[in-house]
Amino acid sequence: MKLENTKAQMRKGILEYCILSILNVKEAYPSEIIDQLKAAKMIVVEGTLYPLLTRLLKADLLGYRWEESTSGPPRKYYSLTTEGENFLAELNATWNELSTAVNIITQKS
Repeated sequence: MKLENTKAQMRKGILEYCILSILNVKEAYPSEIIDQLKAAKMIVVEGTLYPLLTRLLKADLLGYRWEESTSGPPRKYYSLTTEGENFLAELNATWNELSTAVNIITQKS
């Protein structure tokens, strides 16, 4: 078993949660989301982010709006829908339970 594969799977599993959390603070366009993820050491590329954003849009967890840009093409700004806010609240509760359980288990070893 390769360590890098396991680490990548762990990151991938929480990436959706991180994206929703970023958008809970304020709306953002994809490169802003990527910058915030990279700043937190959650390395991600556009090829990973766009399919996730599309899936979250189709699930009605995100909405978007277009804004003209003075330095290029219009930008698509994503934000949470009410359903997305509710979904994130449930993920927060689940994350708290999981992180508590993992901390209990890993601190015993």
